[in-house]
Amino acid sequence: MSAFSHPVRRVASSSIAILAWVFVYTIAMHAQAPHQQNVVVLWNQAILTAIQNTRTSPPVAARALAIMHTCMFDAWATYDEVALGTRLGGSLRRPRAERTDANKEKAVSFAAYRALDDLFPGQRTANMDPLMHALGFNPSEASEDVRTPSGIGNTACRAVLDFRHGDGANQLGDLHPGAYSDYTGFTPANTAEVLNDQNRWQPLLVNGTPQRWLLPHWAMVTPFALTSGAQLRDVVLADGPARYPSPGYWKQVFDVVDLSAHLGDREKVIAEYWADGASTVTPPGHWMVFAQHISSRDHHGLDQDIKFFFILANALMDASIAAWDAKRCTDLIRPVSVVRVLLSARQIRAWAGPGLGIRTIYGKDFRSYLPTPPFASYVSGHSAFSAAGAEILKRFTGSDQFDESFTAQPGTSFVEVGLTPAVPVTLSWSTFSDAAAEAGMSRRYGGIHYEEDDLAGRALGRAVANRVWNRAVTYIDGTAR
Repeated sequence: MSAFSHPVRRVASSSIAILAWVFVYTIAMHAQAPHQQNVVVLWNQAILTAIQNTRTSPPVAARALAIMHTCMFDAWATYDEVALGTRLGGSLRRPRAERTDANKEKAVSFAAYRALDDLFPGQRTANMDPLMHALGFNPSEASEDVRTPSGIGNTACRAVLDFRHGDGANQLGDLHPGAYSDYTGFTPANTAEVLNDQNRWQPLLVNGTPQRWLLPHWAMVTPFALTSGAQLRDVVLADGPARYPSPGYWKQVFDVVDLSAHLGDREKVIAEYWADGASTVTPPGHWMVFAQHISSRDHHGLDQDIKFFFILANALMDASIAAWDAKRCTDLIRPVSVVRVLLSARQIRAWAGPGLGIRTIYGKDFRSYLPTPPFASYVSGHSAFSAAGAEILKRFTGSDQFDESFTAQPGTSFVEVGLTPAVPVTLSWSTFSDAAAEAGMSRRYGGIHYEEDDLAGRALGRAVANRVWNRAVTYIDGTAR
């Protein structure tokens, strides 16, 4: 057994009450009873709250999660016998007498606080300061005296932040005006009004305004374990994507239409449960909430969760980078554009809109059940995030066993408010892999991805997780070079 795994404890299946279309995790609020949860979970919940409050996009959320949990890991590593920090190695190692739970809690809390203050400064008063005070810590302790736990946390985090400020995400807006703004000069091949290239992404008109590609520079962000965002292109480009006017191209388009024509309450619930749109914890955050559940289920302590969340968060970040690289290099058109333009005068059976059911409509009037995101189709980010997340959960727990479920109550849809589902619909997942597969399929039910996008995203996520796992192990066992 590895230094960071443990026997799986079988538990009775019960609904994870973590989502009623918007995430609300059911553990006690951290400011109310902080010591009932270990500090890793408390700070993870704090960053998820910040992500939700600030409507942070999935890639930026994944990076933020990785930064905070890496800061915490690096602070914790100074109190471990062999672990190495990702930036300062073992240079801050503290003597055995100081390796107490109390010192670890304080050091990792200061590291988390400094990371969140950098990433979400507007959340300090409402979210971060109350947690620090509830834990008994003074957030104004800015000393970097490494003989103290607060100094360890501040120093370890500063090193990570210094590195990440130059990682290509443009967090500070120093590469182009505006935090996280594009500095690559991306211009779409098509306009919202004219389809010049049947293969390439077309922005949609949303309330009269053309979409702008979300984070077209994200492939340039420095990963944790990959050599670059492009390292795994062979995984996603070997067999796809299908290009116009090949039979495969048309098959996938008609498959999307066929799924739309057969949308039932179950398919709609699946699409919405996994949607994780604005004002939620986002797709990477969904898997961090699952990790909180696993921590509680398996009775993790601080040492286990530091490693667990460190590995998972970095897998989700690297998945975002690799997925956005695939999106940028393939620039694949979304299904809704193909149907509306290339099948405009053709009559099709499809979902016609909220409360309208399945009808015969013209292709030009086709709409996806979920809003189509503002970036290219190949690969599915949801599929990549979920496959990576499931792989890490499976490896860390030593089993694929999940045995959890979610029940949507009648009328709780955010697309067909008050109408869908007509009766309770329960989603259940025997394994983490089942959950990841359903997450991938949800985007096809939503009408926003082709089958190839989903399957290639899953393969990419698994490949990313493997590399992140192997790299993270070297920091945990002290063999990193």
